[in-house]
Amino acid sequence: MSWSGWGAPSQARELPEPIRALLHDLLGVRAPDAPAATLDAVRLPPVALPEPLLEALAKVVGAGHVRTGHEDRVRHTRGKSTPDLLRMRAGDGAGAPDAVVLPGSHDEVAELLRLCSRERIAVVPFGGGTSVVGGLTAARAGFAGVIALDLGRMDRLRSVDAESMVAEFEPGVRAPEAERLLAAHGLTLGHFPQSFEYATLGGFAAARSSGQASAGYGRFDDMVAGLTLATPSGTLDLGRAPKSAAGPDLRQLVLGSEGVFGVITSLRLRVRRVPAERSYEGWRFASFAEGSAAMRALAQEGPLPTVLRLSDETETMIGLAKPEAIGSGESGCLLIAGYEGASLTERRRAASAVLARLGGEPLGAGPGEAWERGRFSAPYLRDSLLAAGATVETLETAGFWANLPRLYDAVRLALLGALGALGSPLVMCHISHVYETGASLYFTVVTPQDADPVAQWERAKAAASAAIVEAGGTITHHHGVGRDHRDAYGAEVGALGVAVLRAVKGELDPMGVLNPGVLIPDL
Repeated sequence: MSWSGWGAPSQARELPEPIRALLHDLLGVRAPDAPAATLDAVRLPPVALPEPLLEALAKVVGAGHVRTGHEDRVRHTRGKSTPDLLRMRAGDGAGAPDAVVLPGSHDEVAELLRLCSRERIAVVPFGGGTSVVGGLTAARAGFAGVIALDLGRMDRLRSVDAESMVAEFEPGVRAPEAERLLAAHGLTLGHFPQSFEYATLGGFAAARSSGQASAGYGRFDDMVAGLTLATPSGTLDLGRAPKSAAGPDLRQLVLGSEGVFGVITSLRLRVRRVPAERSYEGWRFASFAEGSAAMRALAQEGPLPTVLRLSDETETMIGLAKPEAIGSGESGCLLIAGYEGASLTERRRAASAVLARLGGEPLGAGPGEAWERGRFSAPYLRDSLLAAGATVETLETAGFWANLPRLYDAVRLALLGALGALGSPLVMCHISHVYETGASLYFTVVTPQDADPVAQWERAKAAASAAIVEAGGTITHHHGVGRDHRDAYGAEVGALGVAVLRAVKGELDPMGVLNPGVLIPDL
């Protein structure tokens, strides 16, 4: 993973000159004044942890698994949001951990947490490093130092129960490796978020991830049959049956908890058979409203495709739904429908009848196959645009169908108002996850960088978050809370909800060492 961008450095590309010219002419984008910093030039604070504490950590995991070198610290600094990357490109490594610690087992994690609690060392659980909401930067005040607890050594498939269709994994398994290991048994998770190439299974659970095929396979939290959580106070082992009436489901306290209650050390996940067939296709709708109505009909009446996503007029025109066709200038709204499984013909025929009846124009397999080829490439495009001088960022929300138009308009207007000082920014949106009762909205923004692009985006983000709260949406559908959404999350759950979270935190992590500053709002 690139330390100052997304993914494999070999995949990074400069924008073609015609696209740069288009950005300049349409938006006023100009190349940055200074080149991005090199890794060696990133400014890091001195290691705050004294040698005796580093030795104590090494005694738990082995000397080779406590790392304080410049590159290790840089690569565990922040996540992959646009503000994160802008700071790293400027050489600002102020959020770096003092050490990177790599445990190899549940027992080592548990012992580390007891040690860190006793010595007041803040702990940031680290999987793939793909957080886009400030979920990997701990508050330092009151702590002896900060460690990144990298779970990369805990990367095994422990067992497969083919009769129950459950597989047990360690948390550091990256998603592509999980699919490779399961494929040997003819199985799949079916979880393919945009972060798929680098994110870990533990990270998916901790952030309530939702994959691009969620209409068919469900969200990641739907897949978690059981889990083990190491905390400074002890171990929680949760989930012993498919469903239970034995009180509140404590798994739900862990799913989405972003490492503030404990560290997931094992996951028991529902799996599916590898689909015998896959097919993706495109449809055009005259408007976002018409396309949304068709999606709602499929979600409520069926049959529901495995993949279902709809780009609004602006995203379709720009071509962002097909990253290799930026600037394609297509009209209307592009809908992608994907089908996976056996005997697809009848399901496709029935879904296509609904789409056609509600105004859809079939475009054939081409757009769907183009989307499938480029489904993980948008973050690379974001990096190319940043390098060209554009601020590019995403945010997402979800709401009930009846409220979705209001939510869509509120967020668009808030972003346009907050970013309009340098001209007219591009604000694009798509629906990528649907339910019987509602859907998600995923916004992408492109605007010229001003003199302080981090502050520029923070103002826009604050305006959009306020609009989401006011319009009755949730502050996040699948990105998580992190630091960026804490205040809005507090408004969403209310003071009593925050107090409940703090009570759980106090029981499981009484010294508050786990990911301090993340998720839980101030009272």
